[in-house]
Amino acid sequence: MSSISAIVAAFAHAPPALPDAVIAAGRRSLLNMVGTAIGGSGEAAIDKMAALLPVFSGPPTNTLIGRPERADMLWAAYINAAAANIFDYDDTHIPTVIHPSAPVGPAVLALAETLAAQGRPVAGQALIEAFVLGAEVTCRLGNALHPTHYARGWHITSTCGVFGAAMAAGRLLDLSPSQLVDALGNALAQGAGSVETLGTMSKSLSVGQAARGGLMAAILAADGYTGPEEPLEGKRGFLALHADQPDLAAITGELGSHWEILNNTFKPYPCGVVLNPVIEACLALHAKGGFDAADVASVELTGHPLLRQRADRPGVTTGRSAQVSAQHAVAVSLLRGRADLAAFSDAAVADPDIRAFGEKLTFRDDPASALDAVQVRLRLTDGQEILHAVSAAKGGLGHPMSDADLAGKFRDQIAWRRLPVDGDALIAALEGLEGAADGAAFLRATRPATLQD
Repeated sequence: MSSISAIVAAFAHAPPALPDAVIAAGRRSLLNMVGTAIGGSGEAAIDKMAALLPVFSGPPTNTLIGRPERADMLWAAYINAAAANIFDYDDTHIPTVIHPSAPVGPAVLALAETLAAQGRPVAGQALIEAFVLGAEVTCRLGNALHPTHYARGWHITSTCGVFGAAMAAGRLLDLSPSQLVDALGNALAQGAGSVETLGTMSKSLSVGQAARGGLMAAILAADGYTGPEEPLEGKRGFLALHADQPDLAAITGELGSHWEILNNTFKPYPCGVVLNPVIEACLALHAKGGFDAADVASVELTGHPLLRQRADRPGVTTGRSAQVSAQHAVAVSLLRGRADLAAFSDAAVADPDIRAFGEKLTFRDDPASALDAVQVRLRLTDGQEILHAVSAAKGGLGHPMSDADLAGKFRDQIAWRRLPVDGDALIAALEGLEGAADGAAFLRATRPATLQD
């Protein structure tokens, strides 16, 4: 019987034809990723990464999305991945809460841009296929480890994403099955990511490393750089290291006929996914009105236990930490009626009224609740209670964002960055990616207009 690593490698080497719905889901994920990379490209953490380029980068051959600088292929993958994930505005796989596009997409795009410069452009259809294969491996590994892996403190996007990036890049490089197993081994040696870093600049390091590490893993494997025979299921391999009883069938079961990219969702708000229903409910309560901050004695959230476990963060002091704080999300959406990028900025966090209101929040766990559902109960000082429930938040599997929603989100992020790029042209290029002769050609148009060449 073939090993799990060999099965995964064989799948990446010779996948079945991708159904139209899977291709469409991959294209939508790439569009969303490019938009979030544009939105995050001017953050201080990304500025600091880009400042390292003169010392650490090779020749400036590759595009940094939304920025004037160029970088070598590996650094481009790294910085674009970090930018795509920095606001937690990227896609989210259900149920693992992996963000598959951030580590996989930038690795694929950096390699495709390099191959095009060498006279070997990657067609858009092939680029989407490689991306989908990498996302599939990422999410299936996550399914095998969920929920133990995240509970142990591993940042699942990064730890699983490095393998997906390796398989996607290996597909574009046409690696043999044995070389793809080597790529998995090379990825194993480079995995990292801790939940303790969420809400800080440090989180972006492991996401960037997942993209760069996976790309580097495949490039090394192409040059004969070998690894262990069973990097995934070996006695001290990835699965044994990260869960006591990994679900091996979640990796290989229905591989090639059931597609995890169809369980990928998109966020309407730039914060942790568990906050989506909370914000939706609070925005509805704000729109209805009938109270002000002084009238509210307490706010109770009843939802899935993960809501409290991941978002009970009072007294946050930065926009990054606000992205995973229910206290901030409730206050800013309920009092200000906002949940955009500005609502999760350092300036919004510094608002004394927002900070004070967050202290009124309490949680009630309901294990039977869906992850995208919540009940918000306001208790007013006069004894009145106001209740609003969301059973399936926008952006979840039950209420997905439309193509028009994603295009609007894309434009909003360009506006947030005040970036002189043609958003409509970029959206059109990404929406028509399947037919592109060079799937990475659109990257040039993500740079400020005065710098495009």
